[in-house]
Amino acid sequence: MARTKSGSYNTKQSCEILNFLKEHAGSHFTSQEISDHFRALGINIGQATIYRRLDRLTTEGLVNKYIIDEKSPACYEYIGTDNCSCGTCYHMKCEKCGKLIHLSCDEINEFFDHVSKEHGFLLDPKRTVFYGLCNECNDSENHCGEDACSCGGHDSGCGCHDGEKHDN
Repeated sequence: MARTKSGSYNTKQSCEILNFLKEHAGSHFTSQEISDHFRALGINIGQATIYRRLDRLTTEGLVNKYIIDEKSPACYEYIGTDNCSCGTCYHMKCEKCGKLIHLSCDEINEFFDHVSKEHGFLLDPKRTVFYGLCNECNDSENHCGEDACSCGGHDSGCGCHDGEKHDN
Protein backbone atom coordinates (compact mmCIF):
# COMPACT_ATOMS: atom_id res chain seq x y z
CA MET A 1 0.00 0.00 0.00
CA ALA A 2 1.22 3.46 -0.87
CA ARG A 3 0.63 6.40 1.40
CA THR A 4 -0.90 9.55 -0.19
CA LYS A 5 -0.08 13.17 0.67
CA SER A 6 -3.08 13.30 3.00
CA GLY A 7 -1.74 10.37 5.01
CA SER A 8 -4.31 7.85 3.83
CA TYR A 9 -3.41 4.60 2.14
CA ASN A 10 -4.05 3.65 -1.47
CA THR A 11 -5.12 0.04 -1.67
CA LYS A 12 -5.30 -1.87 -4.94
CA GLN A 13 -9.08 -1.40 -4.85
CA SER A 14 -8.74 2.35 -4.34
CA CYS A 15 -6.38 2.55 -7.30
CA GLU A 16 -8.83 0.53 -9.42
CA ILE A 17 -11.61 3.02 -8.60
CA LEU A 18 -9.44 6.04 -9.37
CA ASN A 19 -8.19 4.52 -12.64
CA PHE A 20 -11.76 3.74 -13.72
CA LEU A 21 -12.81 7.34 -13.07
CA LYS A 22 -9.74 8.71 -14.87
CA GLU A 23 -10.43 6.54 -17.91
CA HIS A 24 -13.96 7.94 -18.03
CA ALA A 25 -13.16 11.58 -17.22
CA GLY A 26 -16.09 13.84 -18.02
CA SER A 27 -18.64 11.07 -17.42
CA HIS A 28 -20.87 10.74 -14.37
CA PHE A 29 -21.26 7.57 -12.33
CA THR A 30 -23.19 6.62 -9.24
CA SER A 31 -21.48 4.42 -6.66
CA GLN A 32 -23.80 1.60 -7.76
CA GLU A 33 -22.72 1.97 -11.40
CA ILE A 34 -19.08 1.80 -10.31
CA SER A 35 -19.82 -1.30 -8.23
CA ASP A 36 -21.68 -2.91 -11.17
CA HIS A 37 -18.74 -2.19 -13.48
CA PHE A 38 -16.25 -3.97 -11.24
CA ARG A 39 -18.64 -6.83 -10.51
CA ALA A 40 -19.01 -7.40 -14.28
CA LEU A 41 -15.21 -7.68 -14.48
CA GLY A 42 -15.14 -10.15 -11.60
CA ILE A 43 -13.49 -7.65 -9.26
CA ASN A 44 -15.08 -7.60 -5.81
CA ILE A 45 -15.04 -4.13 -4.29
CA GLY A 46 -17.47 -3.51 -1.46
CA GLN A 47 -19.94 -0.66 -1.62
CA ALA A 48 -18.52 0.85 1.60
CA THR A 49 -15.04 0.90 0.04
CA ILE A 50 -16.39 2.67 -3.03
CA TYR A 51 -18.18 5.28 -0.88
CA ARG A 52 -15.08 5.92 1.24
CA ARG A 53 -12.85 6.27 -1.82
CA LEU A 54 -15.29 8.60 -3.58
CA ASP A 55 -15.54 10.76 -0.45
CA ARG A 56 -11.75 10.93 -0.19
CA LEU A 57 -11.36 11.80 -3.89
CA THR A 58 -14.00 14.50 -3.51
CA THR A 59 -12.19 15.95 -0.49
CA GLU A 60 -8.89 15.87 -2.41
CA GLY A 61 -10.52 17.83 -5.26
CA LEU A 62 -10.04 15.13 -7.91
CA VAL A 63 -13.73 14.26 -8.14
CA ASN A 64 -16.88 16.38 -8.11
CA LYS A 65 -19.93 15.05 -6.33
CA TYR A 66 -23.30 16.04 -7.71
CA ILE A 67 -26.60 15.69 -5.92
CA ILE A 68 -29.11 16.37 -8.65
CA ASP A 69 -32.35 15.88 -6.73
CA GLU A 70 -33.75 13.95 -3.77
CA LYS A 71 -34.94 11.12 -6.02
CA SER A 72 -31.57 10.40 -7.63
CA PRO A 73 -28.41 8.99 -6.08
CA ALA A 74 -25.34 11.20 -5.98
CA CYS A 75 -23.10 10.92 -9.00
CA TYR A 76 -19.39 11.50 -9.32
CA GLU A 77 -17.21 12.92 -12.06
CA TYR A 78 -13.42 12.78 -12.28
CA ILE A 79 -12.08 16.29 -12.85
CA GLY A 80 -8.40 15.85 -12.04
CA THR A 81 -6.45 18.83 -10.87
CA ASP A 82 -7.10 21.23 -13.76
CA ASN A 83 -10.37 20.12 -15.38
CA CYS A 84 -13.48 22.00 -14.28
CA SER A 85 -12.04 22.78 -10.86
CA CYS A 86 -13.21 26.37 -11.29
CA GLY A 87 -16.73 25.19 -10.55
CA THR A 88 -18.26 25.83 -13.98
CA CYS A 89 -19.63 22.39 -14.74
CA TYR A 90 -23.32 22.42 -15.60
CA HIS A 91 -25.76 19.58 -16.13
CA MET A 92 -28.98 18.71 -17.90
CA LYS A 93 -31.21 15.87 -16.72
CA CYS A 94 -33.71 14.07 -18.90
CA GLU A 95 -37.05 13.88 -17.10
CA LYS A 96 -38.01 10.74 -18.99
CA CYS A 97 -34.97 8.41 -18.91
CA GLY A 98 -32.97 10.10 -16.13
CA LYS A 99 -29.83 10.56 -18.25
CA LEU A 100 -27.45 13.19 -16.88
CA ILE A 101 -25.68 15.23 -19.55
CA HIS A 102 -22.58 17.36 -18.95
CA LEU A 103 -22.98 20.87 -20.36
CA SER A 104 -20.04 23.06 -21.23
CA CYS A 105 -21.29 26.20 -22.94
CA ASP A 106 -20.04 29.78 -23.01
CA GLU A 107 -23.60 31.11 -23.23
CA ILE A 108 -24.41 29.47 -19.89
CA ASN A 109 -21.35 31.13 -18.36
CA GLU A 110 -22.66 34.47 -19.68
CA PHE A 111 -26.05 33.77 -18.08
CA PHE A 112 -24.42 33.07 -14.70
CA ASP A 113 -22.38 36.28 -15.04
CA HIS A 114 -25.54 38.23 -15.92
CA VAL A 115 -27.41 36.90 -12.88
CA SER A 116 -24.48 37.82 -10.68
CA LYS A 117 -23.91 41.34 -12.07
CA GLU A 118 -27.48 42.41 -12.78
CA HIS A 119 -29.33 40.65 -9.98
CA GLY A 120 -26.68 40.32 -7.28
CA PHE A 121 -27.20 36.58 -6.96
CA LEU A 122 -24.53 33.90 -7.19
CA LEU A 123 -25.77 30.64 -8.64
CA ASP A 124 -24.07 27.42 -7.57
CA PRO A 125 -23.08 25.62 -10.80
CA LYS A 126 -22.64 22.30 -9.00
CA ARG A 127 -26.28 22.43 -7.93
CA THR A 128 -27.78 24.00 -11.04
CA VAL A 129 -29.53 21.46 -13.26
CA PHE A 130 -31.59 22.08 -16.36
CA TYR A 131 -34.49 19.65 -16.76
CA GLY A 132 -36.08 18.59 -20.03
CA LEU A 133 -35.90 15.78 -22.58
CA CYS A 134 -32.75 14.36 -24.16
CA ASN A 135 -32.65 13.91 -27.96
CA GLU A 136 -33.58 10.23 -27.79
CA CYS A 137 -36.58 10.74 -25.52
CA ASN A 138 -37.70 13.82 -27.43
CA ASP A 139 -37.53 11.89 -30.73
CA SER A 140 -39.50 8.98 -29.29
CA GLU A 141 -42.20 11.28 -27.88
CA ASN A 142 -42.62 13.14 -31.16
CA HIS A 143 -42.89 10.05 -33.35
CA CYS A 144 -46.28 8.44 -33.65
CA GLY A 145 -44.95 5.03 -34.66
CA GLU A 146 -46.91 5.09 -37.94
CA ASP A 147 -44.65 3.97 -40.79
CA ALA A 148 -46.66 6.01 -43.27
CA CYS A 149 -46.66 9.17 -41.16
CA SER A 150 -46.47 12.17 -43.47
CA CYS A 151 -47.30 14.84 -40.98
CA GLY A 152 -43.95 16.55 -41.42
CA GLY A 153 -42.73 16.24 -37.86
CA HIS A 154 -46.10 16.78 -36.20
CA ASP A 155 -45.97 20.51 -36.87
CA SER A 156 -49.04 20.37 -39.09
CA GLY A 157 -51.35 19.40 -36.23
CA CYS A 158 -52.11 15.91 -37.53
CA GLY A 159 -52.82 14.68 -34.02
CA CYS A 160 -50.82 11.47 -34.36
CA HIS A 161 -49.08 12.15 -31.06
CA ASP A 162 -52.54 11.88 -29.48
CA GLY A 163 -53.15 8.48 -31.06
CA GLU A 164 -55.45 9.76 -33.81
CA LYS A 165 -55.34 8.18 -37.27
CA HIS A 166 -54.16 10.03 -40.37
CA ASP A 167 -56.54 10.83 -43.23
CA ASN A 168 -53.84 10.55 -45.88
